[in-house]
Amino acid sequence: MDRTQDRQLITGLQAGEQAAVRQLVERYGPRIHQLALRHMRNHEDAEEVTQDVLFKVYRKVDAFRGDAALSSWIYRITFNTAMSRLRQHRAARAAEHERDRAAAARDAAGERRRPSEPADGRPLPDEDLLHAELRRAAIAAVRELPEIYREPVILRDFEGLTTEEASSRLRVKDQTLKSRLHRGRLMLRERLASFASGLALEPQAAGC
Repeated sequence: MDRTQDRQLITGLQAGEQAAVRQLVERYGPRIHQLALRHMRNHEDAEEVTQDVLFKVYRKVDAFRGDAALSSWIYRITFNTAMSRLRQHRAARAAEHERDRAAAARDAAGERRRPSEPADGRPLPDEDLLHAELRRAAIAAVRELPEIYREPVILRDFEGLTTEEASSRLRVKDQTLKSRLHRGRLMLRERLASFASGLALEPQAAGC
């Protein structure tokens, strides 16, 4: 890509222009996906890496000093993101193996509790309160999403539009809408993880 076009793209991204975000996706998205696919070796993971990289470029564009070509900077981010995801996959597989091993050991020792039996008989948490807090947190988290991801989430998950209707509203392809929606949902899931896990936690005993 022409260096002049790169500079214009960078200026637009730094100014938060949605047209620049679309140009970033259109110009670099396919090349990022191709590079990610070489490392991830499956399209689903490659698509997630692509969305991660595009978001990182959008968020960190102010850190680009111009020492190298924009494409080189983006491809370096792509490589690092792919390697990080591969490490996460290996760690997840190892953790799953350890959980399976531990579960097998508990079964052999006859220590498994019945699923409906509380660990120590203490009352369950007030789930209505936690759900209310989760709703408030979800609304706040949606507002904090970058617009490129916030709009698909609102149209599909809050307004109930179909993929085709949301794509038409945003004037993007269905696959683009799905990719942005997937990334937006992942970001929300990460931000709301502590609330979601809190629904299963038991309250501390009085006086603790």
